[in-house]
Amino acid sequence: MKMTLRYAATTVLFAGLVLLLGAPAASAHGGPIKLEVIGDGSHDINVLVTWKKDGDPVSDLVEATLVATSTDGRSFGPVRLNSAPEGQNLYHSAQPLPSGQWRVTVTTTKPARAQATANVTARDIAAPKKAAALPDRGNPIGMALKIGVSAVVAAIGVAAWRRLVHRKRL
Repeated sequence: MKMTLRYAATTVLFAGLVLLLGAPAASAHGGPIKLEVIGDGSHDINVLVTWKKDGDPVSDLVEATLVATSTDGRSFGPVRLNSAPEGQNLYHSAQPLPSGQWRVTVTTTKPARAQATANVTARDIAAPKKAAALPDRGNPIGMALKIGVSAVVAAIGVAAWRRLVHRKRL
């Protein structure tokens, strides 16, 4: 019984030391943050948030909004940024940006105040054409090559079948 109590006390002491010594490392971040604002090629805006001091990802909750002005004078926002499921320090706009050329400004209030601006193009992305319809349409050389390869494969198959039949007769 004494050994179990000693073991439990040692475990608690060790866990306390780990928590105590681990706390400064966890709170080592702080200070200014850096924002990288980019479009995703379609209508979304992505913002990567890192600590300016060491470039580590900001895992703290980030409160940010974006506003945008188009080259033709339209305005968009303010729109809140949401944490993206792709990464802990990646944020995206809660609403898609309308088509056009935009000057986007992102402002954060938490965990630190920061601001970044970028020029972004928002546009519809065309759906890819079906691959099955593309290879031979208007390409006679591709069709001839497929027929030739198919004929060679068929000839090899027939020759192998004849050889097997001939061996069984002997």
